[in-house]
Amino acid sequence: MSEQSVPTPASPATPRIMRGFEYVLFNSRWLMAPFYVGLVVALAVLLLKFARMLWEFVLHASGYKSTEVILDALALIDVTLVANLILIVVFSGYENFVSRIDTSGNPNWPIWITKIDFAGLKQKLLASIVAISAIHVLEAFLNIDAAFDATRMTWLVAVHLVFVISALLLALSDRWGNAHDEG
Repeated sequence: MSEQSVPTPASPATPRIMRGFEYVLFNSRWLMAPFYVGLVVALAVLLLKFARMLWEFVLHASGYKSTEVILDALALIDVTLVANLILIVVFSGYENFVSRIDTSGNPNWPIWITKIDFAGLKQKLLASIVAISAIHVLEAFLNIDAAFDATRMTWLVAVHLVFVISALLLALSDRWGNAHDEG
């Protein structure tokens, strides 16, 4: 008869230590909450910036040429897109990484608040960046008479194209990944 090694039972403290460690890891997600609060503060700062830009736009619009009106309107759209982006990141990030948002008692809340997963967040983020980049390229084209800088224009268009290609590649990879998961 050969002696077989019998596994020694783990000490009773080991499962308790593991559960404690897992509890700390799981609850560390709440460390993200201050980041989202900080983004809400950034949203408030953007609101102040938007209000100032709008006030100056209204005050000076009567003396503006049409291209200046368009440029100021594009600047307002730019700030609005960044604010939308912050809002999407706050809600989606909180919902995906910290805690679920209970929308049952709030029928007026947009349905997307709890429907954006991480892949959707990446796509919306890149789509917003592409839109913001397009606005900057358009502003540069509208200012082309004032001070044409071919190098700057080339860089603006190149960076915009990199954003567009990145967004397309991300969308394709997500589509291929979803097709692979379903098939």
